[in-house]
Amino acid sequence: MLVAVGFVVFCLVDVAHAGEVRYLPKWAWAVICVVSVPLGGIVYLVLGRPR
Repeated sequence: MLVAVGFVVFCLVDVAHAGEVRYLPKWAWAVICVVSVPLGGIVYLVLGRPR
């Protein structure tokens, strides 16, 4: 449980600090990361994070 919370926090901080994200707005990625743990964070890291 603690690992899942840490992963969500990591993804939210990464979304907040990213200058730009791909495919969706930042707020949508944040919602996806929170609603679908851990799949949302994994999808953000693979698809949404800028390279």
